[in-house]
Amino acid sequence: MESRGSPRLLEEPPSSSPQRIYTRNDAATPVTFPSPAAASRDAKKVDKRSLDYLLRTGFAGGLAGCAAKTVVGPLDRVKILFQASNPQFAKYTGSWFGVFTAMKDINKQAGLRGLFRGHSATLLRVFPYAGIKFLAYEQIRAAVIPDKAHETPIRRFVSGSLAGITSVFFTYPLEVIRVRLAFETKRDSRSSLARICRQIYHEQPPQPEPVPIQGPAAVAGSVANQVAPKSGLVNFYRGFSPTLLGMLPYAGMSFLTHDTIGDFFRHPSLAPYTVLRSTAIAPVPPTESKDRSYQRVQLNAAAELTSGAMAGIVSQTASYPLEVIRRRMQVGGAVGDGHRLSIAETARRIFAERGWRGFFVGLSIGYVKVVPMAATAFYVYERTKWVLGV
Repeated sequence: MESRGSPRLLEEPPSSSPQRIYTRNDAATPVTFPSPAAASRDAKKVDKRSLDYLLRTGFAGGLAGCAAKTVVGPLDRVKILFQASNPQFAKYTGSWFGVFTAMKDINKQAGLRGLFRGHSATLLRVFPYAGIKFLAYEQIRAAVIPDKAHETPIRRFVSGSLAGITSVFFTYPLEVIRVRLAFETKRDSRSSLARICRQIYHEQPPQPEPVPIQGPAAVAGSVANQVAPKSGLVNFYRGFSPTLLGMLPYAGMSFLTHDTIGDFFRHPSLAPYTVLRSTAIAPVPPTESKDRSYQRVQLNAAAELTSGAMAGIVSQTASYPLEVIRRRMQVGGAVGDGHRLSIAETARRIFAERGWRGFFVGLSIGYVKVVPMAATAFYVYERTKWVLGV
């Protein structure tokens, strides 16, 4: 005999039936797990243009980003050291155990704080970054995919890519500061946000030896030297071009993979094992208001974490070479002669040093890091949205 508090699993109602989402188990109410089409009909009921929705979604995204970055903070620092070819840690690259040995050495030299060096700047950057990214995705997706008929992989990819570009445009200077804080490895280094910001701001590329030139060429050269930026805010956008290029496949593939796998898990044949029963849907009683907001059916923890982890793996693989180029450009003022390298120059230098493998240095760390990070981000985001009623 079925217990009074447990829901009953029935066949999916006809597509013409109005549906609502129940957040409680009620033995008197028939409950069913929806198909992706039914879930899409419910999701459209949410007013995504309201200020309340914008604030709640932005907060959920920011909280998700902070939780994800905190989980993988030590791995993130070691990966930056490997990508930027830090001389002190170059010996650890190329081995699965190298990352753990590097973490052990950092902990021995600087303790737990050393593993999280630059983490305060990370959280300062990632909250607005993740908040803007998830919020932008919801808004852009609503515009690009107005209904189920327009929902294609290409549109999902474009929505994710545009959301990633929007978020990185506003938060990139904080990313440069975070990388420089994490790159500091000297024992006597007393890194601080103020000192790192001043250092980045005043860094100048090396000036060529003056060559005596007369005539119009000399005047043009003098004007060019006065106009060309030698220091200032432009230094906080080192590596910005490859970041934009890398964000196209990274954010696009991340959201595309997550949503695609989410639809797969919500299929009626898998829903009894992957969907939270407390969020299953049922026919709307005739007395209910038709203006009620609806929420999408939630995956259980295992399914949500799996879809997030797969999204991270796919997106990391697609964008990693550009990420390596970006890291090398960001630390250009801390190593070498300080010359600002272009994307092509940085790529040629990496290839000359290590060949094609140089573009995948630290990828093993990336895989180890991206699984818990992406899984945590999407899980916390979806759960926070559900708790906040959006």
